Amino acid sequence: MRLSTRGRYGTRLMVDLAEHYADGPIPLAEIARRQNLSVKYLEQLIILLKGAGLIRSTRGRRGGYMLAQKPEKISVGQIIEVLEGRLAVVDCVTDPELCERSPECPTRGIWVGMTNILKEQLFSLSLMDILQKDTPLGDLISESG
Repeated sequence: MRLSTRGRYGTRLMVDLAEHYADGPIPLAEIARRQNLSVKYLEQLIILLKGAGLIRSTRGRRGGYMLAQKPEKISVGQIIEVLEGRLAVVDCVTDPELCERSPECPTRGIWVGMTNILKEQLFSLSLMDILQKDTPLGDLISESG
């Protein structure tokens, strides 16, 4: 599975909001500046994340965006599924009818197992975990930046 910029940048957006959670609503231009990302691109991601109930917005002079829940309640898995679709290393994992060989496929179990490991890791990793870097994946997170 390869993440698109949508998944990577959206996760950065959410981590930024988590880091500034106590600051209240954050203008999108401020997030874009800090993350060195286009406001236009972030607007597209915000629509999806807001529609999924992960982000809320406030209008007005002190308006902006903030997490809809505390950072410890939002997992990376939730973010990636919203932005990338179902988490699966191959399509037949989530829809066996896509391949007529699924019932007797000798490799399908590998793909199901890999998908389960991926989902387990991503859904157990919260935005707060990323900020604290105190998870089993903490070393990987701090090394890959």
